[in-house]
Amino acid sequence: MSTREERWPEGVPAWVELRVPDRQVARRFYGRLFDWDFEEAGPGSRTTALRGGRRAAAFWVHPEGASEPPQWMTFLATDDIEGAVERCVAHGGQVIEEIAAFDDEGDQATVAVLADPTGAVFGLWEAGLHTGAHVVNEPGAVVWNELMTHDVATAREFYSRLFEYAFGDMSGPDFIYHTMEIGGHIAGGLGAIPADVVDDVPTAWTTYFAVADTDAAVELATTLGGVVTSPAADSAYGRMAVIRGPFGESFAVMSTEEEPTPPLTS
Repeated sequence: MSTREERWPEGVPAWVELRVPDRQVARRFYGRLFDWDFEEAGPGSRTTALRGGRRAAAFWVHPEGASEPPQWMTFLATDDIEGAVERCVAHGGQVIEEIAAFDDEGDQATVAVLADPTGAVFGLWEAGLHTGAHVVNEPGAVVWNELMTHDVATAREFYSRLFEYAFGDMSGPDFIYHTMEIGGHIAGGLGAIPADVVDDVPTAWTTYFAVADTDAAVELATTLGGVVTSPAADSAYGRMAVIRGPFGESFAVMSTEEEPTPPLTS
């Protein structure tokens, strides 16, 4: 199922946002690339990206003087944000942005931004009326969230304590990769940055967006000013590529055969 309006289960990615210095640049690039429409809640608020009238993602103006570079941020669902923040700190993580509520024309959620002990930045999302993404796993929507790290053992220990994830092993002769599973849901992936990759490649969460045609999406992204950092290649789960967007942010696209859900009618 590609659409959902209920709260996302504990530990499952509920939402993604891109912190940007210029929302209009972000709208032009991603609106063309993913066929998004947008709604603005007001100055200083989130710009919500809509696919067929349903929430898919958002842009948020990067705080002035912020040390973190623009990046797509994965928010993990929680039913108890205060408890999750306490567990994060207790097991070696850091608080980047303290717990805060927002209210964009009545759409409430409570959020916090954290870093795990290996340096990956992610968010927590305690839903109010804003439950997170309403459309996933189809063209123009999030299809996968993945943490790649230089220290898989430390990351596994941290996330198993944060949300009691179990890990499925998908490793091969030349790579280490695990699924992150909780409550019967596969929540995302956790993999090792290859040893032959330079150490300054940062540990980070990556957002994968579904597209109908990866090669066409790559061509369009480069026309719009994006840079391909990992060329399109086939995998067991779909053809994928990694792209750097207009602010230097990294994201991935992956093909899907799933048809888009018919748009909402007004």
